[in-house]
Amino acid sequence: MTACAIETATKGGAVRRTTFAITADGTYAARLTLGATHEVGETGEVAEVSAAGGRPGRPGAAWFPERWTLDGPEPYAVPLPLNQPEEPDSEVLPLTDGRVLICRRVADRHAFSLLYPTGPATGELQLGAVEDAWLTLLPPAPDGVSAYGLAVGERSSTIWRVAGGMFGPEHVVEVPGRCSGGVWLDRTGRILALDREIGGVVKAVVVDLGRGGEVTPLLQITEESNDRLLLADPDSGLLLIRSDAAGHDRLGWGVLGSLRPVRFPECLRLADCAVTPFAVQPGQVLMPESCAVALRIDGAAGSWVGVWRPSGRQLHQLHAPRGWLAGAGFWTPGGTLRLPYATRAVPCGVACVEAPVDVPVRETRAETGSRWRRAAGPEVGRPTDRRTDREAGAEAGTEFAETNPGEEEPYDAQHTPVMCRPVPLQQAPLTGREASG
Repeated sequence: MTACAIETATKGGAVRRTTFAITADGTYAARLTLGATHEVGETGEVAEVSAAGGRPGRPGAAWFPERWTLDGPEPYAVPLPLNQPEEPDSEVLPLTDGRVLICRRVADRHAFSLLYPTGPATGELQLGAVEDAWLTLLPPAPDGVSAYGLAVGERSSTIWRVAGGMFGPEHVVEVPGRCSGGVWLDRTGRILALDREIGGVVKAVVVDLGRGGEVTPLLQITEESNDRLLLADPDSGLLLIRSDAAGHDRLGWGVLGSLRPVRFPECLRLADCAVTPFAVQPGQVLMPESCAVALRIDGAAGSWVGVWRPSGRQLHQLHAPRGWLAGAGFWTPGGTLRLPYATRAVPCGVACVEAPVDVPVRETRAETGSRWRRAAGPEVGRPTDRRTDREAGAEAGTEFAETNPGEEEPYDAQHTPVMCRPVPLQQAPLTGREASG
């Protein structure tokens, strides 16, 4: 299972994930949400809290963490408020033991705590703080018990273990250059990919946390291009990449350890739309081209879902469930895409769809239709079929259908250098590595 949430850039160049985070095994998720919550008084009574920790009757609402349980018979959410509302720039991260890490910015430092339900109240275990003004949490670690943060400086970036250590936040390694992003490349939480900027050029690099932070190049399509890693699947080795090697940003794919060039499918290039991958189907060992990839598509009419496989060379565009937490979701190994959503009627829901089947372009589109169905629990809203997808697309000015395959590369392959092969690092030569700063 690979998942990610919405990302926004901070002043320090790091990427801040602010919406919805899912554990690597898909059991829990967490978000910071705005709404009426509850406060436990000194005598044990529970009172509703509104904006700024006020009482009922005052306008507005409070920010508070919320934990979602996703692996049970039906999804459910548990609010985790404390005696005062959180700031909207706080970050949350779920752990596989059910606790939620929260990162709060306090002046020029970041403080970390673990939150957990204790009956009607919320328990808090304070972990300590990092003296750095620009720090963001990295995606949930594969082991489910550790959490890492990335602090970005003027000439270097520092990785901190902020949960799962022995004595609070621990300094792990300092990496030369200004880093952003963050993608785990293995199932143990040892190998981390970052997008590093040096000299105005961004290249994806690999940091081996098990070898003292050794840094190895991962992507270099051309010397001058900005090559970022967006997503990776440790089982198959599939990499999703964004690069401007063709003169403008293009979405491409490659395979970890392969000597074949990065491919840039024409079907992923949509006019007046931004296409961002957020989940890769797991469990496809040695079959990266068979992995289904979920994409968030943003256009003038809003956000919807795309599904694509490298082997199929077709982009299936699907109407998103109402209330979708855009950019969040995960695949099951069997090929079911699960998307979290929240509405007034269903504050915690998960919609499911089977991965569409790729067919030759000459065949009819009706054979590839997909239909949303609800996960166990409340109604999703309204399920959609291929007819309603087209109607919604017509209203939005977008055709919800398969995008025909096109040329795989934006320019001659002979001018496209192959990817470097630094991973798995334990098998790579030691030459060309950088010592941690």
